[in-house]
Amino acid sequence: MSPTRPMANITSPPTATATATQKPKLQPQLRQIGFLPLLALFYGYTAGGPFGYEEIFLGSGPGMALVFLTFVPFFWSIPISLAAAELNSVLPVQGGFYRWVRTAFGDFWGFQCGWWNWTGTFLLNSVYGVMLMDYLHDYFPWLTGHWHWLGAALTLCFFAYLNIRGIQIAGGLAIFLQFVIFIPVAWLCLVSLLHWHYNPVLPFVPPGKPLGSVFGKGLALAMWNYAGYEQLSTVIGEIKDANKTFIRVLAWNTPMNILTFTLPASLALAVLGNWQMWQTGYIVTAAGMIGGTALGLAMLIASIVGTASLCNSTILYTTRIPATMADDGYLPEWLGKIHPRYRTPARAIAISTVVYCLLAGTNVVDLVNIYIWTRIATSMLTLLSAWQLRRKLPDAPRTFRIPGGAIGLAAAILFPAILCAVKIYYSEPYVFRYSPLLLASGPVAYLLLRKQFRLNAAKV
Repeated sequence: MSPTRPMANITSPPTATATATQKPKLQPQLRQIGFLPLLALFYGYTAGGPFGYEEIFLGSGPGMALVFLTFVPFFWSIPISLAAAELNSVLPVQGGFYRWVRTAFGDFWGFQCGWWNWTGTFLLNSVYGVMLMDYLHDYFPWLTGHWHWLGAALTLCFFAYLNIRGIQIAGGLAIFLQFVIFIPVAWLCLVSLLHWHYNPVLPFVPPGKPLGSVFGKGLALAMWNYAGYEQLSTVIGEIKDANKTFIRVLAWNTPMNILTFTLPASLALAVLGNWQMWQTGYIVTAAGMIGGTALGLAMLIASIVGTASLCNSTILYTTRIPATMADDGYLPEWLGKIHPRYRTPARAIAISTVVYCLLAGTNVVDLVNIYIWTRIATSMLTLLSAWQLRRKLPDAPRTFRIPGGAIGLAAAILFPAILCAVKIYYSEPYVFRYSPLLLASGPVAYLLLRKQFRLNAAKV
């Protein structure tokens, strides 16, 4: 790999007609973090701990579930990571995948990518505050109704405030939260090794269930847990030695996630053998059954902390998109202003948080699956941008390329596309009803906002 270019602070992209050799605008006021806090933030965003995915063992059987959790990343998150690494080596810009798509395909598709990501994550971010209150409700039964909403809103506002204070604070918090999570998880794994009684991969699929439904449900859950690997690129301008650090974090994160989703659960299954009882959150119950009350309580605390970690990281990555879109003229200019003291897009974080809090008072947990279609759309646009920029900027310096030449690039696009098609096919009926409306809001918003702000389409 050739030496990296010193472009970590670049925040504005070339237009579709610009070349990679032109110098985009710099914003040196952005604070930056290094490898460890960035890894903690990204791991917190994409995993956070072995929580929330346990239903895959009941739905698909322990054997098929472990196959999905082990191998889906090779056809889904790893191709996206490779594409993001190559795109970042060409355009290491704040806003990441949104600006890559804009440079590759022009203003319209760039706007769609940013808009879908921002509006889709309204649902995702608000649900974390709700989930934290759901955990606490088991111990504080009075947390219902308005108190439940108020607790969720205060939680979201707290993490938004920490993010406004700066990426360094958010990164330091992420390291601490992951340390708290890993202690009981390691404890569970060690205790389970001493009490192994069952084969954790048997039965491979649930007896008597149609293979199609078993396959579709397991694939959907695995894709959900390994989604979002392009999101790290939204903070490129806030990463020290961006090209090198970005690739290192991507390389570390996927193995960590695979171990997180397979090792604790498979060891617990080897001890208990009760895969038929596994539902969302069951890893906490399993920990108590294996290690007693102390381990169960520690794992409960870890699950709550894991949700807090997801909330912290998700607010960080997703609020950079509206700020960058505002900087590009898609949204009001004031929305993208950088706070003079904290060096963060405080207004974008605050406005987004208001929406999260409003949605936290609805049945957002039932609606969050609608978001996955917008995630599929932005991920596929990111992958296609790697192909398009090889066509448009073939001679641009690249410190990283997707391995395998044209065949490797085609595989990196084709495999995720197949998985996305399968996921859409197996979507719930209400997702088919509402997800197209969320996607349709993109072109409508583009027409309205382009007229309002007099955007000029980039010449492709």
